[in-house]
Amino acid sequence: MVISPTEGDRVRANTAAEVNRRVDEQIERNIRHYSGQTKEEIYRRIQDLDQEWDIERVLETMASSLSLSGIVLGATVDRKWFLVPTIVLSFLLMHAIQGWCPPLPILRSLGIRTREEIDRERYALKALAGDFAGISKDPSRAEQTLAAVK
Repeated sequence: MVISPTEGDRVRANTAAEVNRRVDEQIERNIRHYSGQTKEEIYRRIQDLDQEWDIERVLETMASSLSLSGIVLGATVDRKWFLVPTIVLSFLLMHAIQGWCPPLPILRSLGIRTREEIDRERYALKALAGDFAGISKDPSRAEQTLAAVK
């Protein structure tokens, strides 16, 4: 069975190491900061993380907005505007196939994170807040829980 890499893995693989390092360090700083905060403050941060747009959502929004604009302008102003959705959609296809497209380095350098990076911070904060305290460390109990879910 071949397991394909997640979107976050592909994005990180196609992001400069320095940018990935900065993202990771920011996550660590956030976790350290919230380790000294109250549960209410931690939960507020978790709510902020729930609202944070990941790189995929940003790319999809940009691509659809630019494509729709190009279509409207091509239909109403000049047919040359139809080139915009062609270029943008080819970038989106590149991203889907390779995990990279021209806007990716810019967005990553602006601090736009992958879903996995956002979730890493979220789960660390949940652990700080004690949300996972009721989870058993007994492997047989974990297997029972998984069997019940299936």
